[in-house]
Amino acid sequence: MIIAHLSDLHLDGEARAEDRVAAVLGYLGGLAEPVDAVVVTGDIADHGTAAEYARAAELLKYPAPVLVCPGNHDVRAAFRAGLLDLPPSDGPIDLAQEIDGVLFAMCDSTIPGDGAGFLADETLAWLDGVLSGGDGPAFVAFHHPPVEVGVPLVDAIRQSGPERLAAVLARHPRVTALLAGHVHTGASTTFAGVPLRIAPGVVSGSLLPAEPGGDSAWAEGGPLEYDRPPALLLHILHNDGRLTSHHRTIPL
Repeated sequence: MIIAHLSDLHLDGEARAEDRVAAVLGYLGGLAEPVDAVVVTGDIADHGTAAEYARAAELLKYPAPVLVCPGNHDVRAAFRAGLLDLPPSDGPIDLAQEIDGVLFAMCDSTIPGDGAGFLADETLAWLDGVLSGGDGPAFVAFHHPPVEVGVPLVDAIRQSGPERLAAVLARHPRVTALLAGHVHTGASTTFAGVPLRIAPGVVSGSLLPAEPGGDSAWAEGGPLEYDRPPALLLHILHNDGRLTSHHRTIPL
């Protein structure tokens, strides 16, 4: 199985963000065979407006399933209506889908009105339940990483309460990997003994503190690099259960 992992599209009605998303989908459309799933780990819209989600629905068309979860820039009610064709609601957006025997649990780690992340008790109970429904491979996706990754301004608004998530994962060794976004840079680490893959940003990149501009405060624009081309991860789930992740940069 091959999974395309995108994050942080930040569609805002402007051509720049739309062109970058279109380039990534164009790259996927040019592959010899479609990937088996496209996972988008949040911040699909920049302001959470109905118009932004309508445009996202147009751009995120692909032959294989496109699975989404919200990020801190998304708005739950508009996200539901515009991307999922569901009645608007302010409750957590938690969705599960099985593809070729592989479970994808898309979790809502957002806190409405706040940039930081947290998995609500109802989300964790839901996750525990869907992971209990079988023993095949599973991916758990959300926007906010539950650990520090070395980008201080983003680490400050990571997912809090991680020990609660760790307790759920300990009961379900079927989880192959965790998939996240939020950081705007591709990164690989572990959480609770499970691989954690963080997708690069489509709209921009993120700098480490040691890199020029990487120590900029949010008032100065933050450690973001807008000249970096869009990128994504391609995850290969091998038949023996191994996961290999490839970083792909998309020329504009």
